[in-house]
Amino acid sequence: MNKKYKNKITTALFVIPSLFIFVNVVIIPFIMGVIYSFTNWDGFAFTGASFVGIKNYISAFQDGKFATSFLLTTKYVIAMTILVNIVGLSLAMLVTSKVKFKNVFRAVYFLPNLIGGLILGFIWKFIFTKLFESLGQMTHTSKIFFNWLDNPTAAFWALVIVGVWQMAGYVMIIYIASIESISDEVLEAADIDGASAWTKFRKVTVPLIAPAFTVSLFVTLANSFKQYDTNLSLTNGGPFGSTELISMNIFSTAFGYNKYAEAQAKSIMFFLVIMIITIIQISITKKKEVEM
Repeated sequence: MNKKYKNKITTALFVIPSLFIFVNVVIIPFIMGVIYSFTNWDGFAFTGASFVGIKNYISAFQDGKFATSFLLTTKYVIAMTILVNIVGLSLAMLVTSKVKFKNVFRAVYFLPNLIGGLILGFIWKFIFTKLFESLGQMTHTSKIFFNWLDNPTAAFWALVIVGVWQMAGYVMIIYIASIESISDEVLEAADIDGASAWTKFRKVTVPLIAPAFTVSLFVTLANSFKQYDTNLSLTNGGPFGSTELISMNIFSTAFGYNKYAEAQAKSIMFFLVIMIITIIQISITKKKEVEM
């Protein structure tokens, strides 16, 4: 047995288990979900389900709550994409500067990402309700500090704040890796040319970390679209369904109203939207990388 053949066998031994898991956990359930979306599946035995065509997709389109959740999720994703990347890049610039204890700051900023979304939601729920109400009463600033989760607009931004607080640290790590790969000679040349800090950031740093923008935007878009756990524990879709993101709507359709096939149809539509948006985002940012 030659060395090349042995390498192929070794590679296969590493790839096949992961491929087997991926096929059984992702590919097969996805195909089954597509099939279920065209039936009247009741969530249990598939043998009794009958083909109903695109009825579930029509019902999903006619569901006003689904449309509202979709628009709300779009607004949430836009806010998250902008804020997470601004905060993450700002933190990355801070901890890659000459500030003292920067490794400590890195750990502190990344820590929220290690806490589960459900736990974060319960922690911040206490802050936005009990703590804010008490703070508003003590400081006589009840117009700012009140129970945010009782107000539809404030509850939405509470959801955004928690999401940014959790995700910014992860994005920061991506930007740090890219910033630290910039050659010192390039930055020194900019200093010699008399470039200001802002000019150096805009003309040197940003173009050189363009690939990090592609990755960070992809991660932020994907995670924001799929947001569920924090939405559940922080607002539970309230008040009056005003913060029900699309993942929660799909879950409620299946397990709240027992419309499993319709929920599958919504999931497929949701998947297609995410796929199209992420492909467009990657194409645009990859093109920008070349231009920079």
